[in-house]
Amino acid sequence: MAIDYRKFFVITETDRKLPLILETVGYESQQLYYKREDGYPCFHWLQTIEGAGEIILDNQSIKLGENQGMLLAAGIPHEYKVLSSKWSTWYLTFDGALAASIVYALEFPLSTQISWGIDTPLANIHEYFYEKYRYSYDFTGMNGSLEVYQFLTLLKKHGNVNKSASFSQSHERLLPLLFQLEHNFGSADVGLTWMSNELGVSPQHVNTLFRKAFGLSPYQYLLQLRLQKSKELLITGHNLTIKQIAETTGFLDASHFISTFRKSVGLTPEVFRNQYHKNQIEKG
Repeated sequence: MAIDYRKFFVITETDRKLPLILETVGYESQQLYYKREDGYPCFHWLQTIEGAGEIILDNQSIKLGENQGMLLAAGIPHEYKVLSSKWSTWYLTFDGALAASIVYALEFPLSTQISWGIDTPLANIHEYFYEKYRYSYDFTGMNGSLEVYQFLTLLKKHGNVNKSASFSQSHERLLPLLFQLEHNFGSADVGLTWMSNELGVSPQHVNTLFRKAFGLSPYQYLLQLRLQKSKELLITGHNLTIKQIAETTGFLDASHFISTFRKSVGLTPEVFRNQYHKNQIEKG
């Protein structure tokens, strides 16, 4: 079990140009009352390891039980309130030239309770950092930037809001269907009804799972998969015509395939194929 620790990291002027900067990480076996009238100067993540506490903001108070946390933006006034005999917490603070953009791109809800399962890496992340940083101080600069990004991707993958399925849960639920799509993407029978039958859930639930896992509707995912397969055939299927590739990958006809491909890629299938082979010849 990790003991209390707090690590600050040296931040140079060169580091400030990095997309992400790791400022501090720490674990407190007994979190105490704390008030920041001006907030924290950079992004601040706090999660409960044991017990329960509360983060009080200007217009709301949010309870954080075990395996729950919250990400606060810089400058948000807040205070902590202990709700149990013991409130153990782990925190990570970060900044960086693209920190706000990355948080926005990953669609993290700020000042909102985020939860995860006890079998995910987030449940024991305080021990991971304790073991990793106990003897090593080489986590400034690029190494620190990588650590922050890895943490954010874990949070994106396993975190959920309002008891909705996390990215990993949605993706795992879709795996049997994704496997079938790899083999049946070109079939005219593949559609929302077919996907619903394959998973044994309603079409509405299929749509929800795809949007949670990929940010796409089932049709949009299928279209992207067909385009991906068509690119592979354009490069490797030297003897296949555009019409044959269109039929193989599930498009209505060659005209539909060409217009869809051009809209997505910015090139016609023929130009895409020729450019690739031209580059291969030049490299040869």
